[in-house]
Amino acid sequence: MLYSELCEVYEKLEKTPKRLEKTEILSEFLKKLKKSEGEIVYLLQGKIFPDYDTREIGISTQLAIKALSKATGENEIDLVKKWKKTGDLGLVSEEVSKRKRQSTLFSKKLTPEKVMENLRKLTEFTGKGTVDKKIGLISELLTSASPTEAKYIMRMLLSDLRIGIGSGVMRDAIVWACFDKGDKEKFIEVQEAYDKATDFAEVFELALKNKLDEITLSPGKPVKVMLVLKAKDVAEGFESVGKPAAIEYKYDGFRMMINKNEKGEIKIFTRRLEEVTNQFPEVKEYIKKFVTAKTFIIDSEAVGFNSKSKKYLPFQDISQRIKRKYDIDKVQQKLPIEINIFDIIYYNGKNMLNEPFEKRREILEKIIKQEKYKLKLAEQLVTDDEKKAQKFYERALKDGQEGVIMKSLQAGYKPGARVGFQVKIKPSSNELDLVIVKAEAGTGKRAGWLTSFTVACKDGENLLEIGKVSTGLKEKESEGTSFVEMTKLLKHLIISEKGREVEVKPKIVITITYQEVQKSPSYSSGYALRFPRFTTLRVDRSVDDIATLKEIERDYATEQSRKWEFKR
Repeated sequence: MLYSELCEVYEKLEKTPKRLEKTEILSEFLKKLKKSEGEIVYLLQGKIFPDYDTREIGISTQLAIKALSKATGENEIDLVKKWKKTGDLGLVSEEVSKRKRQSTLFSKKLTPEKVMENLRKLTEFTGKGTVDKKIGLISELLTSASPTEAKYIMRMLLSDLRIGIGSGVMRDAIVWACFDKGDKEKFIEVQEAYDKATDFAEVFELALKNKLDEITLSPGKPVKVMLVLKAKDVAEGFESVGKPAAIEYKYDGFRMMINKNEKGEIKIFTRRLEEVTNQFPEVKEYIKKFVTAKTFIIDSEAVGFNSKSKKYLPFQDISQRIKRKYDIDKVQQKLPIEINIFDIIYYNGKNMLNEPFEKRREILEKIIKQEKYKLKLAEQLVTDDEKKAQKFYERALKDGQEGVIMKSLQAGYKPGARVGFQVKIKPSSNELDLVIVKAEAGTGKRAGWLTSFTVACKDGENLLEIGKVSTGLKEKESEGTSFVEMTKLLKHLIISEKGREVEVKPKIVITITYQEVQKSPSYSSGYALRFPRFTTLRVDRSVDDIATLKEIERDYATEQSRKWEFKR
C-alpha cells in the first residue's frame, strides 16, 4: 500500500463531520487492509504507537518549520508568516510542496511503513546532534511527499491530524469491517477487547480472525482506570448504585495501577498510562512486603502526607513526584506517600473485570497486610443506612480527604468508562476538570506570559469550549502554580497563532471552581461558567478524564431546579 492511499482516506474523513459517514469511510478502508498491515490503524488515529504507549513524537512547531524549509527550500521567516496566517502548518506544507526546489523531488513513493519508521525514530534520539538527526528524518519524508502527503505528515508530526477519529468511531469501524454491523454483541466484544488491550491494532488483527477472546489482561501493560460519575448527596448515590452499597474514602491523591507479572516484576502506571515505577521505589518495596499474590493488577490511590505531623496533604503538594526523574531519594523523603488500595482486576492469572466488586474486595482483604502510612486498604463502610453513610462521609472530610465513592457491590469493573457502578460525593459540586485548548498572551506587567486560558469539556469525540479562566494562578512561582509555569507547559503545545491568542494541543488538564453554569451562545458547548477560577494543575489526568457535556447539562438542570425551588 502507498501512503497516498491512506491520505485519500484522511481527505474523506476531514471533509465530513458526521460520525456515521466517518465510520463508513473507515470500515471500507479497513476491509482492504491485509492482516500484516494492522499497524496502519495507529496512523488512522494520528498515532504511531498503541494507546498504552505514552511515547510521543515530541516535535515543536519551530523544529517542524526548519525541516519544512530544508525539504522545500522555502525561507523559514516566510513559512512562519504563512503559518500564523492559516493557523495550520499542514496546509502550509501542502502549499509550499507544490513548488519544491529540491532536486530529489518525488525521488521515491512513500509507504505507511516508511512514514511510521521515520516517525518512530524521532522518539529515540537523545543527546548531542539530536536536532539535526530529527530534521533529517522529517525532511526525508517531506522531500518525497506529494503536497497532500506533506500536509498529513506535518499534522502527524504535530499530533494534530484534524480528521475527527476518536476511540468510539474506531471501535465501530472495526465492527463494521469485520462483523455484521447489526450484531450489537460485537460492539460490546470489541469494546471489551480494547479495554483489555488498549491497542486498536491488536483488536483489529484479532477481529479479522474472529479471535477477540484471545485478548486478555496482561500484568505489565497499562490499563485505563474506571471513572466515576457525580452524585449530589448520599441519597442520590444510593439511587445510582443500589442498597446496600460499599462506601469508601475518596482520597485527594493520584491513581496508581500497580502490576506484578509472573516473573515477579512490578510496574506502576498512572491513569494517563504513564509508567512511573522508577519515581516510586518505596511502592515496589511495600508491594513486596505487604501483598501476597503471584500476579495482579491493583487499582489504588497514592496520598501524600507530612513526614513529621503525619497530616495528609492535597494533591498539588505531591504532584511533582509524578514527573520527577532525578534525586528520587531526596523527594521521597520530603514527600512521602501512602498507598490506599481499593480494587483488583487481575489476580493470580485470572481476569477479574466481570467479578462482583464485593468478591474483589474480599480478595484484597485476604492478600494485603496493612501498615498505615505505607500501604493499606481504602477505608470502607458497607451499609444501606443513609444516616450511617452520611456520618462516614463527614468522617472522610474530617480526615482531610475529598469525600467518598459509593460503589455497587455486584458490579464489575469497566476500564476507561464512566458508568453508574460508582459515584463520587464531594462538598464542592461546582468543580470541574477541563482541558486547555487556547491561551491568550498577557499585557503590561504580565507581558511574555500566557494569562487567559480557554477551557473545554468533552462530548463524545469532540472538545467543546465552555469558557475562559484567568484567576487563581500566581505571579510568583514560589506561591504555587504560576503564569510562568503554565506558559512553559503550553508553549511546547502551540498549534497555531492568531494575534495574541494561540491554539494548543489539548494536553493540559486543570481543575476549576465556578459559581454556576449559564447558557451561552459564545462557546461551542452552548454553556459558560460564571466566575471560573483555577485551583489545580492535574498532571495525572488526560482528556479522557475531563468533564463531559452531559455532566455540564446535568449541573445546569440541577441549578435551575434549585432556583425554581427557592422562588417557590
